Amino acid sequence: MFFIASSILAAVMAVTVIFVRLKATKKPASLKKIILPPFFMSTGFLMFAFPEFRVTWWEAGEAFLVGCLFSIFLIKTSKFEKRGGEVYLIRSKAFAAILIALFLIRMAMKTYLGHQISYTETSGLFFIVAFGMILPWRVAMYFGYQKVLKS
Repeated sequence: MFFIASSILAAVMAVTVIFVRLKATKKPASLKKIILPPFFMSTGFLMFAFPEFRVTWWEAGEAFLVGCLFSIFLIKTSKFEKRGGEVYLIRSKAFAAILIALFLIRMAMKTYLGHQISYTETSGLFFIVAFGMILPWRVAMYFGYQKVLKS
C-alpha cells in the first residue's frame, strides 16, 4: 500500500515539476529562484534523525552519485538567454521527456530496491538521489545564469 501511495505522490510531483518548469520560462529568472530550492529541500535530511531512515555512508554516497549522474540530463537542458535586459530560462522540448524518463528509471529502481531493503531506507536513499539531482543542477544553473547576466 505504501509503495502505491508513494508512487502516485511521486507521479503528481513529477507532473507538477514539469508544469512549474514550463511556466518558469515565461518569467525572468533570478538567483533566488535558482539557489533556494536545494536549501528548502535540505530540510528533508531531518528524516535521518530517526534510526529507521538511516542508511550506511556507502549507500548514501552511491545514491548521491546516481543523482549527480541523473542531473547531467537536467543540466544539458537548462540554458539561459538575455531578453530585454532580463535573463530567461530557455524552454527545452526535451526537458519534459527527460524528467519523465528519469521518473520511470527511479520508479523501476525503487520497485527493485523496495524488495531488498525496508520502505523507510528506500525513502531515505531516494531522497538522497533527488538531492543529488537538484544540487548539481542548480549549481550549474547558477553559473549559467551568471555567465549570461555578465554578457
